[in-house]
Amino acid sequence: MNHQRGFSLIELMIVVVILGLLATLLVPRIMDRPEEARVAKAMMDIRTLESALRLYRLDNGTYPTTEQGLAALVRRPESGPAPRNYRSGGYLEGDALPRDPWGNEYLYRSPGEQEREYEIISLGADGKEGGDGFAADLRSWELQ
Repeated sequence: MNHQRGFSLIELMIVVVILGLLATLLVPRIMDRPEEARVAKAMMDIRTLESALRLYRLDNGTYPTTEQGLAALVRRPESGPAPRNYRSGGYLEGDALPRDPWGNEYLYRSPGEQEREYEIISLGADGKEGGDGFAADLRSWELQ
């Protein structure tokens, strides 16, 4: 015998109601995740830049100056103290610096605040200094 069995209208409606309830409960939690992911990406980028800066310093004896900036990691600086042993191809993959997840350039200062040798900063979601929550600045020395 060939029996075909399908779902009744009531069973389908129950499934739709359950899916609606799940969506109502889960969507608000998922909506905050993109900003959390952006913060995590910025933190990873800063750590990658710090590793490249350490390699630069090992090869050249000093960190790039503020004027030379992070660009010194992708192409040999033409101003300021000339690097004595610049690595062919630079210190980062590719020929462009990463931008933070909000599309802004990372800020670099050497020396940094509080007598640090350098600092790397993402200005957060608002692209301005200061802020709180997802708009808060991310500073390399605060991520340690």
